[in-house]
Amino acid sequence: MRDGVKLFTSIYVPRDSTEKHPILMERTPYNCAPYGANEYRDFWSGYKRYFLHEGYIMVIQDVRGRWMSEGKFVDVRPFIKDKKPGDIDESTDAYDAIDWLVKNVAGNNGNVGVFGTSYPGFYAGMAAASGHPALKAVSPQAPVTDWFEGDDFHHNGAFFFMDAFDFYVAGGFGRPHPVPVSKESPMPDVYKSKDNYQFYLQQGTDKNLLNLAGDSIAFFNELYKHPNKDAWWQMRNARIAQYNIKPAILVVGGFFDAEDCFGAWNFYKAIRKQSPETNAKLVMGPWYHEEWSSPDGTHLGNIYYGSNTSVTYQNEIIIPFFNHYLKGKNDPSIAGATIFFTGENQWRRFDSWPSGQIKEEKIYLTDKNGLSTKKPDIESGFDEYVSDPAHPVPYTEVVHFNRSREYMTDDQRFAGRRPDVLTYRSPVLKEDFTFGGPVVADLKTSISTSDADFVVKIIDVFPDSLSYQRIDIYAVNEPERIYPLGGYQMLVRGEIFRGRFRKSFEIPQPFQPGKIETVRFTLPDIAHTFKKGHRLMIQIQSSWFPLSDRNPQKFTDIYSCDEKDFQKSSIRIFRERQNASAIILPVLSGKLE
Repeated sequence: MRDGVKLFTSIYVPRDSTEKHPILMERTPYNCAPYGANEYRDFWSGYKRYFLHEGYIMVIQDVRGRWMSEGKFVDVRPFIKDKKPGDIDESTDAYDAIDWLVKNVAGNNGNVGVFGTSYPGFYAGMAAASGHPALKAVSPQAPVTDWFEGDDFHHNGAFFFMDAFDFYVAGGFGRPHPVPVSKESPMPDVYKSKDNYQFYLQQGTDKNLLNLAGDSIAFFNELYKHPNKDAWWQMRNARIAQYNIKPAILVVGGFFDAEDCFGAWNFYKAIRKQSPETNAKLVMGPWYHEEWSSPDGTHLGNIYYGSNTSVTYQNEIIIPFFNHYLKGKNDPSIAGATIFFTGENQWRRFDSWPSGQIKEEKIYLTDKNGLSTKKPDIESGFDEYVSDPAHPVPYTEVVHFNRSREYMTDDQRFAGRRPDVLTYRSPVLKEDFTFGGPVVADLKTSISTSDADFVVKIIDVFPDSLSYQRIDIYAVNEPERIYPLGGYQMLVRGEIFRGRFRKSFEIPQPFQPGKIETVRFTLPDIAHTFKKGHRLMIQIQSSWFPLSDRNPQKFTDIYSCDEKDFQKSSIRIFRERQNASAIILPVLSGKLE
């Protein structure tokens, strides 16, 4: 690198020397193992083997300070916009790596592509901002984009402590590497229970998890020092680098991605807004985290898609994308936005996203647990529940150890049976009802304490008689299997919002007990058709455990508070003329009533 630091890089070069080859690189904090001249990465086990068939030079690089690379590692290292001589960030490291590769790897054709999923997706985004002229195409996939507003470790300021603790402390990602290493010893088992709901409830407060972490896990400790979106977090927003982007961009993600759903949608939107001349495209499928790279993209949990969506993406989008920009093959004419709509189980193509075809429609909460396009016409009306931090609402009904990825499409009947979950449902739909884009929750609420969280869920209620044929790509000569799903309440989208941030992520504010206030927030985009005969359902609750930590429901520093600070709160959701709670849907076709 320009400051003399050496980054360990594995380079796989085709033996064929009859033509020049493009370079396809991934920069990763996870490792480019196996290490050694006679050790080989298992490209053959997935779709990336087709890049080898196409004659690509495949490059994997340990980022600065990780594994076999020198230097100091910094999590989501801030992008430096106005660089001075000697300044380094991930964009300069990407630039220097690309520059070295095109000048030193024999047989390359001078064209470079970069891709990566999740954390490597962040590094792909930083490479896009490098400005190197050899970089022609970049695909950030589920890129880590904003760890405070929506990816991995926070959603709208609510601390997703189960993922953070498992990644940094139990998984050991945060262990320092003062010198390059090729192996790490296993982490000691810190879990006192294999029931994650029980384990996190027994810890009591957030600070008790920090005590388990110790002092050596630097980033986990930093999380606790920055409870609000201060300058420290703002510097770690990957969107601030996405200006004047030169290479073609293909952003990929899954709208059932439990880790980085926010990043894919919002990274793409940032480029479209901040770099409008960039050739940026979006692909979103019905996938869990990295399912698009899997050989089986037919389903998630109980929900099947009617086709192998990941193979369609691999064959028709990602491989042709890089072949066009790096090898000069025919333009695959990928749409500005290629989006799979669940419910109807069809791919749709748009010029951009959100589509200009959408029409925002307010769906109001009404009495008798109903939903209507008509604003309530009553003077006074509300629904009420008591949120008790000692008995938080679970995010899934399944007892398990590792965080489920299937919860993103789970049946929500278990939640609707609790007294601290409000449920509203539409009449049976008389026609297909399709919407695609961001959903906005516009709640009018009062609480009896000084803080609370709000979870809003969009749910598709299946007819009682519904069943369908189940697809199994591994089954051979098996009889047709009919899969019953009568009455299933499919989670289409759920999101949490920490109420103290209702006016600003930077400056939190307490609630005044009993005062009616607006809590308005945006849920990640969805693309779904509620079929004729189904119902639309909305659920509202104030905990989602242990996805998110518990709000003590007292305005205090949640990261350092004590168990005595936790208190019950009476939450009212209003549905009256002057205070009408609503969900704003991006409607493409059909109607609710």
